[in-house]
Amino acid sequence: MDIKTRKRLNKIILTAILLFLTAIFLEDNLNDTVIFIIYLVIYFLISNDIIQKAFQNILVGEVFDENFLMLIASIGAFFIGEYHEGIAVILLYQIGELFEGIAVKRSKKSINNLLDLQSNTVHMLEKNTVIDVDPKDVQLGKNISVRQGERVPLDSKLMSSEATVDMSALTGESIPVTIKQGENIPSGAVNLGDNLTLLTTAKYEDSTITKMMNLVEEATSKKASSEQFITKFAKYYTPGVVLFAVLVAVVPLFFTGVDTWQTWLYRALTFLVISCPCALVISVPLSFFAGIGGLAKKGILVKGNEYLEKLTNVGAVVFDKTGTLTTGKFEVTNVLTTNIDKKELLQLVASVEQYSTHPIAKSIVKANGLEVLTVEEIEEISGYGMKALYEGKEVLIGNEKLMKTKDIKIPTVDEIGTIIYVAMENKYLGAIVVSDPIKENSAETLNNLHKMNIKSYMVTGDVDKVAKKVSAKLGLDGYSSQMLPTDKVARVEEIIKEETPKNTIFAGDGLNDAPVIARADIGFAMGGVGSDIAIEAADVVIMDDEPKKIVESIKSAKSIMNIVKENIIFALVIKFSFLLLAAIGLTTMEWAIFADVGVTVIAILNAMRALKI
Repeated sequence: MDIKTRKRLNKIILTAILLFLTAIFLEDNLNDTVIFIIYLVIYFLISNDIIQKAFQNILVGEVFDENFLMLIASIGAFFIGEYHEGIAVILLYQIGELFEGIAVKRSKKSINNLLDLQSNTVHMLEKNTVIDVDPKDVQLGKNISVRQGERVPLDSKLMSSEATVDMSALTGESIPVTIKQGENIPSGAVNLGDNLTLLTTAKYEDSTITKMMNLVEEATSKKASSEQFITKFAKYYTPGVVLFAVLVAVVPLFFTGVDTWQTWLYRALTFLVISCPCALVISVPLSFFAGIGGLAKKGILVKGNEYLEKLTNVGAVVFDKTGTLTTGKFEVTNVLTTNIDKKELLQLVASVEQYSTHPIAKSIVKANGLEVLTVEEIEEISGYGMKALYEGKEVLIGNEKLMKTKDIKIPTVDEIGTIIYVAMENKYLGAIVVSDPIKENSAETLNNLHKMNIKSYMVTGDVDKVAKKVSAKLGLDGYSSQMLPTDKVARVEEIIKEETPKNTIFAGDGLNDAPVIARADIGFAMGGVGSDIAIEAADVVIMDDEPKKIVESIKSAKSIMNIVKENIIFALVIKFSFLLLAAIGLTTMEWAIFADVGVTVIAILNAMRALKI
């Protein structure tokens, strides 16, 4: 329900209530014909859209819906002279619709906030001038300016020296992030510092915020089995209760006589009002929608209702290592030396490695805090390392194989990561440990999964030595190393068979993870560092790359599904209790209205709790 429709409905309801109360107050002073005309005008005022919907649905073959039920119940009430009840049925139904509109608006709020992250204007730099253009018209490789307090309009690379940005809208984390020159900034981040100069790295349709919007919009189009159950239930339930109402109105007349037709017709109409399945039809999808909106606010994008339901029954989580359990970035984690200062060793190695393009070499250069030394005759030995001259002395930097070729004795280094050995004049100087550090909350994530009786596994392309140490440190239930993408799929399929009927999650981030993400019962992609293909293949995207969000997703999904079940059970118990009472004449039209609209409103309010999960 859009704002314009909601405002119009507000006015109609308010006008109808005032006219209704006025008519009741003047009822004793007017004749029956005038009263009938006044009530008829009020009725058509508030039921106009219901009549239109009912006839439109009848024309396309969808006869038995809530609009049809409301019409026949209210018209029947007029037919037996119960004008108050006839108007009250429609009036309270419209109030229920209004509540639904307000609820949907609130549940959409966190999703629609994503729209606010999309900038309408880009300050493009052209020949030392600033031109404001539409984001959709900006191509790759264009220089743009982002002022203090503005959002980054397109995914870009930072050309300025440094930037402090707020990425809470993307990741759910409120702590400002520092971006260094040459690093990427996603669209939607807020510039907290001075004006920035950026180089666009993605077009509008490929930028982070646009993709987030597309993911969330697609999510609500996929139905969970609970929602499918409600659709099927309503399809058979509605004509069934209409037929039963006809029987209530007609069959007793053969035993009690035609003179009692008004009593049985009233009971049948009351039965119809109670039977409307609005509470189920509205509250169940609304619970899912609110839940998806609440998770999106936390930086967890669920692509469909069905995945929320699957997340309530998880038996195992399989992780990729690099970029999922670890940061995916090489760092110097330790420097081991003999009789040389650690900083000096790092300085010497960085002075040689600065000429290499290898990621490990770059991490060593980055870790060096001193000025580089003058080295000569630098030579890269493929598969082994580097060789150079420093002050006329030969320096060897590389792996264990390089040291063995020179018969250099080296100690055993029992640490996670790649070990870079250093020797000068064929004498061992020390070693540098370069590794992909484990993320801060990976251990916490695995611990929480174990508490939930969910098994955890790791599949990685890394060597067995590293995989074994990471697995032991995190307490995984099992791991598989040196795996190609096809091997990962095969291993996950084995786990899926072992865990069936429970679901298996796979969480990864790289291009090579896309096949196994797609194969898993529920595929998670790390959206911050993940490849586009992995994100496309995933069922759930975690925007800040934190594995703890997997646990949060599972817990949230269970809470959301509890709300769905509460609404289903509550609505059905109340409905069938009142239907039985209506059939035997132990309830009135007023209680019938409560059983319909009241239950709907309560179920809607309960569904809105999913926003706060």
